[in-house]
Amino acid sequence: MQREPAITLHARRPRLDKRALDKRIGMIILATDHTTEADYQRMVAGPRIGLYVNRIAYANPTTPDNLRKMLPALTECAQLMLPGEPLDAVVYSCTSASVVIGDAEISSAIGKAKSGALVVTPSKAAARALNALGARRISVLTPYTVETSQPMAAYFGKLGFEIASFACFGFEDDREMARIAPSALVEIAREVTAPEADALFISCTALRAAIVAAAIEAEIGRPVVTSNQATAWICLRHCGDEAMRPEFGRLMTIPSIPVDSAA
Repeated sequence: MQREPAITLHARRPRLDKRALDKRIGMIILATDHTTEADYQRMVAGPRIGLYVNRIAYANPTTPDNLRKMLPALTECAQLMLPGEPLDAVVYSCTSASVVIGDAEISSAIGKAKSGALVVTPSKAAARALNALGARRISVLTPYTVETSQPMAAYFGKLGFEIASFACFGFEDDREMARIAPSALVEIAREVTAPEADALFISCTALRAAIVAAAIEAEIGRPVVTSNQATAWICLRHCGDEAMRPEFGRLMTIPSIPVDSAA
């Protein structure tokens, strides 16, 4: 019979670093999300930046009413990411819900749990990205229904953007949106981008658009902003990471967030 080993308590505790990783980004993503975590692992995570993810209850279809239902749970979701510890930024990864609920309401709800953290929504990040790229006249592509796309058009119109064209796919289930082939997005982007548009915005964090942003730019000859690409850019620059990532589009070559585009 094997003898139990003698376990000793070491006399000296090891030195503790202030943080396990220098920067912390919290992410609130939909329970049905297939895309955001994978995109952030490619674009953001690294030796300095850690990702801390919590999922929020959500049930399809993607309608304005269903999207609004997430607001009451945002504070608790934020509290459960490293409880009692500060985060540098918190991303709420749903573009259509950000537009329907409102950037300010989302920021307030998350701020109750994580005061001091930069709250990032895809809608606000996209507007800042388009400003940084000098785009005022834009084409927009969404996977949503017309009903869910209408608040998106109104949102960018109120911010002073001219909508040169707006196309949607009519999907109601974000799990199907995540299955849209990236190559199909490249083809369709070419078809829906208006000749007079300064840039194309592809909305929805479920779409695998960030990984083909550069390919779309090569096709249409103009900058492309996607939901996950825009929030990743904001988070990276906020954390002091100015590395160029041209494989994810022109936006990722802008080293800092211009003051005149700050919200």
